[in-house]
Amino acid sequence: MAEQKDRERKCREQNGMYRKPGHGESAGRDRERSRDSLYGKRTRPAEQFLLAAIYGAAYFSLFLLLGIVAYLFFRGSRVLSLRFLTSVTSVWRGTVGIGGSLVNTLYIILITLGVSVPVGIGAAVYLSEYARPGRLVRLIEFATETLAGIPSVIFGLFGMVFFVDVMGMGYSLLSGSLTLALMVLPLIVRNTQRALGTVPESYRYGALGLGAPKWHLIHTILLPAAAPGILTGIILAMGRIAGESAALLFTAGSARFLPRLNGDLGEILSALGGKIFRSGGTLAVELYLQMQNGEYGAAFGIGCVLLLLTLVLNVLTKLICGGGAVCRRAWKYIRERSTVTGGKGVQGEESFGGGSKNAGAAWRGRGCLENGTGKDIGERLKALL
Repeated sequence: MAEQKDRERKCREQNGMYRKPGHGESAGRDRERSRDSLYGKRTRPAEQFLLAAIYGAAYFSLFLLLGIVAYLFFRGSRVLSLRFLTSVTSVWRGTVGIGGSLVNTLYIILITLGVSVPVGIGAAVYLSEYARPGRLVRLIEFATETLAGIPSVIFGLFGMVFFVDVMGMGYSLLSGSLTLALMVLPLIVRNTQRALGTVPESYRYGALGLGAPKWHLIHTILLPAAAPGILTGIILAMGRIAGESAALLFTAGSARFLPRLNGDLGEILSALGGKIFRSGGTLAVELYLQMQNGEYGAAFGIGCVLLLLTLVLNVLTKLICGGGAVCRRAWKYIRERSTVTGGKGVQGEESFGGGSKNAGAAWRGRGCLENGTGKDIGERLKALL
């Protein structure tokens, strides 16, 4: 114990932290001086004002959100019912419902995502993994950023001229979906690019070091590792689609009809498939029309439904962003493949040299190398990167 205390005292002396017993008063004064300086720093008026402003902004945002939600549910919960969610607004029957608008919203979301997601992810993969940095890539990125800032009314006017008139689709759910696909495409492209950019470079080098071709690297390593960011962009696109009204008024119309599901299975499928060529308004469009007609109770009820949908999408986004299991599985996948190559890792220059033959044999056994050729890893990295 004595030796340990001596060693600790010597370490404190070397670091300037040890004071002899005779300097107790000076040490106490130093502590009081440092404490006074800290307290003096905390009591500066400018910092107090800034701290109060930050807390005030945070609490104001929270109370504003809670106030809007409480007022909306207070006004709209009176009309929420099963009949309101499943029926259609009809003057002859005297009913007010959003069943047709819910179906139209579902159609719009599915068709829009079916068109924009493959195109957006493919464009992002090309820009991030295949395209060489240059003027063309900068031009494409500038175009996507510009499209993301264009107002939705401009997209609606373009869709009305091109899809409705020139293409001859008329006011239909298909015209509205294609218009919204152009509107959310930059959002998906940019989010996918950011997600691919967050994947560690060691994942790429590890898979290439094992002899994996470029496309096999993308769809087995990069896309699974970037899946949380990609899904986040898709969920944000869903929220924008559900809340869009201006562009759909010019392209999809405002019809509230439900598809007729009478008859056999063939007639039901025909009715469901033919609805995409008919006019239809979403929940956001119905909300605008109800407010325009003075039906404030129904409008607040639709607002409650839209708010619940937005909250659900935000919760899903938080859950997806908070998980990193996909990245861990991707790294585990690389480590398992490295064990197949005879225990030679993928780090350092030795793995790219001595382990290339074993790696090529392992991937050739899985049918991943083109034409069964085992190229040198250095040449492969130069060719692919």
